[in-house]
Amino acid sequence: MADMGAFREAVTAWAAGGPGDPAHELAARLPVRAAVLLEGPSDVAAVSALAESRGRDLAAEGICVLPMGGAMSVGRFARLLGPPGLGLRLTGLCDEAERRYYARGWERASATQQGFFVCAADLEDELIRALGVTRVTELIRAEGDLRALQTFQRQPAQQGRTAQQQLRRFLGTKKGRKIRYGRVQEALPSCSSACPRLPAQAPWGSPMRGRGGCPPRPCRARCAGCPPSTSRVSVPSG
Repeated sequence: MADMGAFREAVTAWAAGGPGDPAHELAARLPVRAAVLLEGPSDVAAVSALAESRGRDLAAEGICVLPMGGAMSVGRFARLLGPPGLGLRLTGLCDEAERRYYARGWERASATQQGFFVCAADLEDELIRALGVTRVTELIRAEGDLRALQTFQRQPAQQGRTAQQQLRRFLGTKKGRKIRYGRVQEALPSCSSACPRLPAQAPWGSPMRGRGGCPPRPCRARCAGCPPSTSRVSVPSG
């Protein structure tokens, strides 16, 4: 039986220059109705963990969470999956430094009204701001990496940096670490009941910023006690 993993593989092969027929056939058979375009596997791990912790089965909902192997590939994937190609609804998540690639890709795919989200710095920074230095350090201890962190913090290059800056750098220093800690984002607290539900799509290029972290709204309001917005990643709903 066809599954979302097979669809991801078909799309990746198509984007690499292979035939598009397998992706078209799987999109219709599953069916697939939306795609979340992410830079890499650590982003997929984070989004998947957060969706699972909130009772969402994205594949069953027809939503493909797709790592592209880098933000510079977003134009190609948006063109294949968006209005010019399969006609899927698009959303995405990127670091601040990669915003321009997503903006250009969305524009060229005529998908500017469908929106994507931008981390204030990057996904690691969002995690640390959401949980706080103390909680992230506890998670690092639980993962068995505390000694490695302490060794890292003693390095000359880390002197003078804040604890948050050190943690952010530490999470990206070893291959596979971003993916592993992407999964622990399920430790983020649930948004308070007072927080408005995140819409199924955000304004084009909406930054994921703000104390309290609720998604941007026209009034720029934020609700108290809501974790930073990576914990509220927008995926098409209903």
